[in-house]
Amino acid sequence: MSVLKITKDNFFNEAMSSDKPVLLDFYADWCGPCRMMGPIVEEIARERGDIKVGKINVDEEPELSATFGVMSIPMLAVMKDGKLVYTSVGARPKEQILDILQSAK
Repeated sequence: MSVLKITKDNFFNEAMSSDKPVLLDFYADWCGPCRMMGPIVEEIARERGDIKVGKINVDEEPELSATFGVMSIPMLAVMKDGKLVYTSVGARPKEQILDILQSAK
């Protein structure tokens, strides 16, 4: 599955109503650590059909950033059954992200 671009317009359908756990990557184009995380997040999306992966640009989606209390990026959030179950701030290696997803199942 490919990475979805999450906006305030599709957030409910793609994240809140998902029957799969959802990994959300809050990022900005100007953020160096975010650019480092991008390929890792995309790789996870390709490899893991059991989860949904979305990216939220904090500059384009300030309402969603405020809803999640994003103060620093990159920030990862995991949602399950429409509820926030995990957040993590800062760049993470792929193995840590996979561990986060495993614990959210």
